[in-house]
Amino acid sequence: MIEEYQIRVLPQVAYSEANIAQYLIEEKGLETQSLTHVRVLRQSIDARQRTIYVNLKVRAYINEMPQDDEFTHTDYPDVSEKTPVIVVGEGPGGLFAALRLIELGFKPVILERGKDVHSRKVDMAQISRTQEVNSESNYSFGEGGAGAYSDGKLYTRSKKRGSVEKILNVFCQHGAPLSILADAHPHIGTDKLPRVIENMRNTILKSGGEVHFQTKMTGFQLEQNLIVGIEAVNLQTNVEEVYRGPVILATGHSARDVYRYLDRAGVEIEAKGIAAGVRLEHPSQLIDQIQYHNKAGRGKYLPAAEYSFVTQVKGRGVYSFCMCPGGFVIPAATGPEQIVVNGMSPSNRGTAWSNSGMVVEISPEDVGTKDLPLVPQTGTNDDHDSEALKVMLFQEQLERMCWQQGNRKQTAPAQRMADFVNGHLSYDLPKSSYSPGLISSPLHFWLPPFIGERLQEGFKSFGKHAHGFLTNEAVLIAVETRTSAPVRIIRDRETLQHIRVKGLFPCGEGAGYAGGIVSAGIDGERCADSCAAYMKAL
Repeated sequence: MIEEYQIRVLPQVAYSEANIAQYLIEEKGLETQSLTHVRVLRQSIDARQRTIYVNLKVRAYINEMPQDDEFTHTDYPDVSEKTPVIVVGEGPGGLFAALRLIELGFKPVILERGKDVHSRKVDMAQISRTQEVNSESNYSFGEGGAGAYSDGKLYTRSKKRGSVEKILNVFCQHGAPLSILADAHPHIGTDKLPRVIENMRNTILKSGGEVHFQTKMTGFQLEQNLIVGIEAVNLQTNVEEVYRGPVILATGHSARDVYRYLDRAGVEIEAKGIAAGVRLEHPSQLIDQIQYHNKAGRGKYLPAAEYSFVTQVKGRGVYSFCMCPGGFVIPAATGPEQIVVNGMSPSNRGTAWSNSGMVVEISPEDVGTKDLPLVPQTGTNDDHDSEALKVMLFQEQLERMCWQQGNRKQTAPAQRMADFVNGHLSYDLPKSSYSPGLISSPLHFWLPPFIGERLQEGFKSFGKHAHGFLTNEAVLIAVETRTSAPVRIIRDRETLQHIRVKGLFPCGEGAGYAGGIVSAGIDGERCADSCAAYMKAL
């Protein structure tokens, strides 16, 4: 017999399945000998009051053992001799598009400009050592995309577009911890996610698909308004190559050369809103104390605390983004003359720091006005004339300004939190997880007032809701700009094809239709479904 229970327990009870089983025996009257197994189906922490509780949905197996695996398997047939479909980009959108194509009987041919998920780690480590960024292999470009080394958070609100459960189960099938099926805010961790990604690639190869690393798309092959293939260059040999087939374009939110190509080629794109600001880093113990209402912090049975803040200031949202408890701040630039910061956490969330993006909502209508002017850069092309690229150009401008403030290296401009709010220069800075180093800078002075003044008011509001949050123990690290794509590639709502170019399926976060690992994976599957329907109709 199987019974399911919704229970509300103390953290020490939720800490292990043995403790949960003992609770069910005592509170639900189950017999010790009869309760053979307990499985946690859903778990969330309620830290709103001083006494912390954990809400659990559990399945109790009475006089029997589970007969099924804890996740649903997907079968991947051999497609080595099937019709090819080109997938540009091997982030979550491209990976899940490729796996879904295999399910549907098509052969995915993946072109990835960066290196495999393990080789790219060498180039990322070099950023701190040499203060230089490899433009083709970094925290955004390479197998797994930007999500591979920026935390692996799997929480999403995109539940209507596809099956979140399917995405999580595929991750589990490839080695992700089973806890992601139960946690309210599932998380794999940057130390475990690369191996999961590698396993997904191996499934693609085993099924007869292809993966071409360091292979950069340079253009489309078009016959009138029909895409028939991709032109690419092998970055190792500098040999130009052609790949024939319909195209799922999943190049991520930082492939600015792709946006420029689309704009020049007359492929319909439009400017899209983003959010921009800073990374805010606190001691993790302080966040634990604030969120768990306890001077002792998290104690033995609770994880590193999370937070989420949002307010409105002068008609724009100010909010926390991509909160990384027990994590690191990382250098996420993708080219020269940029400083970009992001956050990540290992699976144990065990570092001495917790960070989040603290950002201000920016709409396309804001950019190019007196509040957020675009300043032409000497020696650039005529991109400033393109309305569709103006938000991207603002990103570039802010990142270049930050690079100049950071001594033209990857040392990031930073300021203590209370000093920023009060308009004071920080004469020293706290120890930080940001490995290239920090330099004290008056962010309150040089950040655009549209952003800086709203952040100041937002921090005051957040400090009122969480006593101790607004403190000089915390440091602001500039600049956070890659919250989402600054461009949307226009596609048909029903077929997911580009509105003019047939056989082109803009996909995922880089196309402006997703925001995070899971939603990009969902969109990848949807694009694969639409591409399969398109191919069958030919």
